[in-house]
Amino acid sequence: MLSRLHSHPYPRQFWLMFAGMLISTTGASMIWPFLMIYASEKLSLPLGTVTLLMTLSSFMGLMSSFIAGPIVDRLGRKWAMAVSLLINGGGYLLLSRAETLPAFALAMAVNGTFNPIYRVGADAMLADLIPPQWRTNAYALMRMSNNVGVALGPAIGGFIASRSYGIAFYCAAAGLATYGLLVLLFARETLPQGAPEPQSEPLGGYGQVLSDRLYRAFLVAFTLNQMVAALIWVLLSAHVKRAYGISESLYGWLPTTNALMVVFFQYGVSKITQRYEPRRMMALGAFLYGLAALGIAFSTTYWAFWTCMVVMTIGELIIVPTSSTFAANLAPAHMRGRYMSLYGLTWGVSAGISPLVGGNLYEWLGARAMWLGGTLVGSLSSLLFLRMRQRIPAEVTETAAGL
Repeated sequence: MLSRLHSHPYPRQFWLMFAGMLISTTGASMIWPFLMIYASEKLSLPLGTVTLLMTLSSFMGLMSSFIAGPIVDRLGRKWAMAVSLLINGGGYLLLSRAETLPAFALAMAVNGTFNPIYRVGADAMLADLIPPQWRTNAYALMRMSNNVGVALGPAIGGFIASRSYGIAFYCAAAGLATYGLLVLLFARETLPQGAPEPQSEPLGGYGQVLSDRLYRAFLVAFTLNQMVAALIWVLLSAHVKRAYGISESLYGWLPTTNALMVVFFQYGVSKITQRYEPRRMMALGAFLYGLAALGIAFSTTYWAFWTCMVVMTIGELIIVPTSSTFAANLAPAHMRGRYMSLYGLTWGVSAGISPLVGGNLYEWLGARAMWLGGTLVGSLSSLLFLRMRQRIPAEVTETAAGL
């Protein structure tokens, strides 16, 4: 595998991003799977109320994402990434000191505002660095790096958080700050020079993006898929602890399983899925997310929840690199920041809506209603991917497939 990777056009800066992703994700994932548990216990508030913090973070991310695209396209990728990482590290320090709901809200707002700026900058930088025919593999490799960190972080963080949440927060801040400094000191700017700037377009240049009918349909379908992902990632830890007494240290192995599967199988799965039409692969991935939510609705034991995580992860292996490449390949070079900004926005919208609705369904109608709702949303996402315009431009299909 290593010899094949060396034959691909992955420049040194790609490997800098690869290493930085590993460092920052290891730190951040020591705390994020347990954040709702920490906040609900610290504040002694119902889960439905605590999820408002996630909604606030997502709302700030929603606003920030619209600004992030033009910033990344006009001012460059490097500084946007570095500033975002460093300030997000500071946000985790604020969370470690928070004692009241307003203090939590401030810290979550900081992270929500600056997190999308890194994501948009990194997606655009990767597309700048990697030729279209290798982007699926490049996004798969970045996901492997991310998930090595996710494999290590929750397992370590679950052990640490059960004893001291403060140390876990400090680790998250240190990881993000380290990656920010690596970008600041060693990365070069990749913003294409001399490309036309759509300053006359409405909505800060987003008018041209929103006029792309295929991309609009893709965003709607992918947002629904992300709603199921947000439901599982944000609320599953609280659900299994409240209803079945599964501790943070034991739950930590669920996201670790997800991460290990990505580490060991993502590259191989992407080599298979890139042979097929992206629309059908994304539909299959979305269907598996809905199936995982259905399984959670009727699970009562740790190993049943673990099996559901495996099902969801298979869907993730299929849909995420395919969707990232699909979005990047639709974007003109001078508008990659805006296209990837709206692509990243799908998580902000989903994380703002899904945990809030799910948390209230949990309180009003019980846990099963929440997870069955996720099943319906996942199924709708799959159907919408299949109903996307039948004739996808040939260049998008070919480059998405790495042909």
